[in-house]
Amino acid sequence: MKRTLLSIVLIGIASTAVAQSALELWEDDRTQIFDAADLTPEDFIWRARPIVVFAQSPLDPLFVQQMELLSERKDELAERDVIVISDTTPEPPSQLRTNLRPRGFMLAIIDKDGKTAIRKPAPWDVREISRTIDKTALRQQEVRDRRVSE
Repeated sequence: MKRTLLSIVLIGIASTAVAQSALELWEDDRTQIFDAADLTPEDFIWRARPIVVFAQSPLDPLFVQQMELLSERKDELAERDVIVISDTTPEPPSQLRTNLRPRGFMLAIIDKDGKTAIRKPAPWDVREISRTIDKTALRQQEVRDRRVSE
């Protein structure tokens, strides 16, 4: 009896963890990296700015370099509501891969409204990414809104 009850409890805990959306996971820890296979572009509209890093393999040197650059300054990205998404599995293609159609390595920055802000064929450091985000109209409005509320 105890064993059956324990199994039911463990299954319930596992179901709760699976049921938690990517958005909820991101809100709990904005520094984690998500796999594109588990997401759709609509998951983060008006909530987060996806940065999607595409490659044909997780061993691609450009992919490895980009992920290291992003890891070095996670807090700056979190401050700008960035969610980092990786896609190193061309087949079957994720919805993001289908929509953005990368060829080999690509970095894409998508704004909160779902529009692609920039696509880059080479790694970028967080300073360049932050400057690009800070130039968008949506980010500038967020900064103004924060100043008014303080």
